[in-house]
Amino acid sequence: MVDVDQAIIARLKSHGVNFEVLVDCRNAILVREGNVVSPQDLMATQEIFSDAKKGLRVSDDELQQAFATIDPLEVAKKIIAKGEIQLTSEYRAELREQKRKRILEIIHRNGVDPKSGLPHPMKRIELALDESKVKIDEFGSVENQVQDILKGLREVLPIRFEKRKIEVILPADVASKAYGSLSKFGQKLKEEWRDDGSYCAQLEIPAGLQDELMDKINKTTQGNNEIRILKE
Repeated sequence: MVDVDQAIIARLKSHGVNFEVLVDCRNAILVREGNVVSPQDLMATQEIFSDAKKGLRVSDDELQQAFATIDPLEVAKKIIAKGEIQLTSEYRAELREQKRKRILEIIHRNGVDPKSGLPHPMKRIELALDESKVKIDEFGSVENQVQDILKGLREVLPIRFEKRKIEVILPADVASKAYGSLSKFGQKLKEEWRDDGSYCAQLEIPAGLQDELMDKINKTTQGNNEIRILKE
């Protein structure tokens, strides 16, 4: 069970009643993101309060009317999903930093300089993100925030998201040890094992991964390969 002294309050007002539950900070965020967490890892107590600090509990009738259940875990999950979670400032900052790193990774993987067609260095993207002063929502999904952040980023850094189609041909003596890593970089559009034992694949990858893909293949095959960019 979660330590009451370490728990935070999740709160939701519904049907004119204030509902509060004492929960673990990190596991409450996991629940909000759709993950399954056991009651003992989520809740400090099985009680649902109208005022947790004063210890005032709500009635079963009020729970039934607002949530169509009196099960504490189900009620807690609904409060967490739709209500306010009183995170500590330290944990809010930690969440924002986690989201920031993931957003930077996505932008670096997919983004290129429109003039050169080459990816920006990660450090340059980081500095531009700081300069743009775009806000990162610690609760919002990374995927839903990327496009809005990209708009703000473009005010200080020329960048666009781009896909590249690449053909890779691996001779027979290196094909078996090199072909497996290709799918980690993007989607295989076509692949073929030829009669001579060589392997040919066409991939669609984020433009920012082009150099990384080429480096990986060259290291694995000691340069014994053919790689070319396919025109649209």
